[in-house]
Amino acid sequence: MKRPRKRPTSVAVIDIGSNSVRLVVYAAMARSLVTVFNEKALCGLGREVQSTGLLAPDAVAKALTSLRRFRALCKVQKVGRVHAIATAACRDATNGPDFIAKAERICGVPIKILSGPREAKLSALGVVSGIHNPDGIVGDLGGGSLELIDVRGNRVHSGVTLPLGSLALQDSSHKSLKRAERIVKTDLSGVAHLKAGRGRTFYAVGGTWRALARIHIIQSGYPLRVMHGYSIPAADALDFAQRLRRLASTNMLANIEAVADARRPLLTYAALVLEYVIRVAKPKTIVFSTFGVREGLLYEMLPQAERAKDGLISAAQDLNELLSRSARHAQELIAWTDRLVRVTKLRETDEDRRLRHAACLLSDIGWRVHPDHRGEETLNLIINGNFGAISHQGRAFVALSVFYRYAGLSEENEPPTLIRGLVPPAMVERARVLGAAFRVAHLVSAARPGVLPATHFRSDGRKLMLVFEHRMVDLVADRVGSRFKQLARLIGRSGSIVRR
Repeated sequence: MKRPRKRPTSVAVIDIGSNSVRLVVYAAMARSLVTVFNEKALCGLGREVQSTGLLAPDAVAKALTSLRRFRALCKVQKVGRVHAIATAACRDATNGPDFIAKAERICGVPIKILSGPREAKLSALGVVSGIHNPDGIVGDLGGGSLELIDVRGNRVHSGVTLPLGSLALQDSSHKSLKRAERIVKTDLSGVAHLKAGRGRTFYAVGGTWRALARIHIIQSGYPLRVMHGYSIPAADALDFAQRLRRLASTNMLANIEAVADARRPLLTYAALVLEYVIRVAKPKTIVFSTFGVREGLLYEMLPQAERAKDGLISAAQDLNELLSRSARHAQELIAWTDRLVRVTKLRETDEDRRLRHAACLLSDIGWRVHPDHRGEETLNLIINGNFGAISHQGRAFVALSVFYRYAGLSEENEPPTLIRGLVPPAMVERARVLGAAFRVAHLVSAARPGVLPATHFRSDGRKLMLVFEHRMVDLVADRVGSRFKQLARLIGRSGSIVRR
């Protein structure tokens, strides 16, 4: 008798920051983290630390109340293991140790107060876990500090921490933007870590910088509301940061509904820091990351073999196992399209290949949806999916490939223009080819394993053939032939079915 599959143990992180106190519960320790619960309270622990050296009493009371709720939530959700960390405000405040002692009694677990370099490293590891092959400077802007660290691929270098968090800057400048600008300019001008950012990517981590990204997305009419991986040319980001500073002088920022009330006063300071980071580092691109210290903490705990896995493929495999009719069929589809690419000599980069493999894993996740809506529903699910290690352009390509698999390739079934606009025309055409291949494969196999390995591709000049082994010849039909001819036409060939 087959034993039931053991349910994975959930894990939670309590993050006591200088501005927010947050609880995030993940389904399990895994390469691709799945968030099952996420709640924050904007307590403002660090709002007076620079001027008084103390955590404000009302902020402490609010944070302790939030932690009591978080402990109860962990109990209700039967969380397997809880990790707790604290950052700049708690390490800098004179009464930080007293607050941590009270917090530990409430939470029932030890709370690790992260040093500045340690916080920088975990932020960088979070970016490594959530961005495919990152290359640039990670900047984590919290309420109390700014951490800067260089990252190349999975290599993380030493970091630096500066007292330039939004709350800290507001406090030390006594809410004077001119004074804040002088502080930022002085502190950032000599930072060697930033000098290494020229022409590379700056990865912006932290809630207030994410709020800036949210505003930019809304104002620019960008079609996605996905913060992770949102990319802006550095010149555009510099112009945007300067415009936000001008808005602050007219009190217009107070009317931005897309940002929580408690964060709005901090937007100007976050924009100011970003402006000078760009001026000093001279990066090519700004990429916003929702993966940071919490994700870096858990990523660091994974075995080396897990850390080495591709985050996108891991996420796609999880969704495949959860939503597809047959997880094994998706793996066979990867091998089947590998053969198609090899026989037809289609050009692919390494990134093209990993996106194709992800699309194969996700190609059957919409089967439960009504047939009339499978294309649009799966497109929305993939393009807005809560996973990392993929750019917005990559999201659009994978989503379009699966859309075409369900909706077909006729002109009246085209996806929204704004989504297609996220990728260049050549990439849209590749998505159409892959969608056409999915339409053949799923029609032949009915999404069941063991069928696709019994079919093979053969090329003879401009002619492409799909060969069925004798045991599978009864699956051949006119509809299979017409779909295969459509696929062949898209890659500039004539197509035919061969029974062996």
